[in-house]
Amino acid sequence: MTIDEPTRIQIREVFRPLNTVAAANTFPPPATLSETLKNISPALTAENPSRNINLTPRDASYFATAAVEMWLRSVHSFLVSTSLTEVSPIWASVSGYYSSHYSVRGLAHLLGYFHLFSKSQTTELTYVSGRYVCKFTKKKSGKGGGEHALYWDLVKDHPVFSADPLFTKNTLNQDASDAGHRNRANYLDHIYEYPNFQPLNREALKNRVDHISKMVFQTPPIPKISGFPDVDSVQLIAYHRLVSFRNLLDQELGGHNRFWNVHRNPPFATQFMNFQLTTANGIGQTTGS
Repeated sequence: MTIDEPTRIQIREVFRPLNTVAAANTFPPPATLSETLKNISPALTAENPSRNINLTPRDASYFATAAVEMWLRSVHSFLVSTSLTEVSPIWASVSGYYSSHYSVRGLAHLLGYFHLFSKSQTTELTYVSGRYVCKFTKKKSGKGGGEHALYWDLVKDHPVFSADPLFTKNTLNQDASDAGHRNRANYLDHIYEYPNFQPLNREALKNRVDHISKMVFQTPPIPKISGFPDVDSVQLIAYHRLVSFRNLLDQELGGHNRFWNVHRNPPFATQFMNFQLTTANGIGQTTGS
């Protein structure tokens, strides 16, 4: 993963305020980022569709805490998915998709993006000459198709991820589509024959995660609608995406940020996963336990 210098500096700077406070239990209250942005969002028109507003370091840090919280949702959803592998392939598929989506949305927040739904605006945070500048842009009608297209587009269009086949535009009008595969379970009639209900035990969950972490591929297996429920592909790419998020922050923060040091190993996941990856040549890769 190649990080350009402006992005590297911005990620480090938005996490900097979080290094001066105790990391445990320091997530801000629910909706802090969206409420902060809503309260300072400018009135935008067709004639003036965008405007820059300065943010304080504290307000800018909410992009960082929101990103990490989204990543924790990704990890949690991945465990839900793996625990449902045999119980319900349909819901293993759906929760596995949400694991991917939360990783992508978390990456979007890391890059400074937020969809301010209540104002029909998108925001882009940049760090310029020691100042945090947030650009508010009026969301064009019919553009983006909601957050399940918007965040994925923003991440895929960014130079850091544009060449990475693990991250896609998440378009619906093709067979290989994360959201399209999820939509089959959510909206299509007559989709599947349900298996007998056989809950996994804790050891089975751990073994499933270990199995996923050791699966290798040359090209990311984007789940295909025609192969529904393609649980292996859904879980495999969800796992690689959440590890990509973790590796990016480990790479850029280098173990020197108190907030990330606490949250990079969520307690609810430690007994089941170590964020290990196995590459095509069989070498395990991770940025540390």
